[in-house]
Amino acid sequence: QVQLEESGGGLVLPGGSLRLSCAASGRDFNSYAMGWFRQTPGKEREFVEREFVAAISWRGLTIYNTDSVKGRFTISRDNAKNMVYMQKNKMKPENTAVYYCAERPACSSRRSSEYDAWGQGTQVTVSS
Repeated sequence: QVQLEESGGGLVLPGGSLRLSCAASGRDFNSYAMGWFRQTPGKEREFVEREFVAAISWRGLTIYNTDSVKGRFTISRDNAKNMVYMQKNKMKPENTAVYYCAERPACSSRRSSEYDAWGQGTQVTVSS
């Protein structure tokens, strides 16, 4: 089975930048779409539908929700390193959430239920 591990979360000052990383192992990373999702801190991911942020196919094609586009989130991947990234500048308190990377053995999707592997999540808090 695939194993995912996020890193890069923590406390971010308003207006600061965030760069999250997700390392994948266990199967052919190059054949799978990867996504980033988020949920409000304090909520269990088993009971809350995670909000779609961005996704990227194994070919490198990207999709975003409209808020992510407006908020200038950027998703990227490095297949040689089995890594996927998310970059966000000018962070705001409303960006506070637990961020998860996820994987599915198909094309990219905006629905969290269509992903079959998840990282443990990383807390991102935007506060002064």
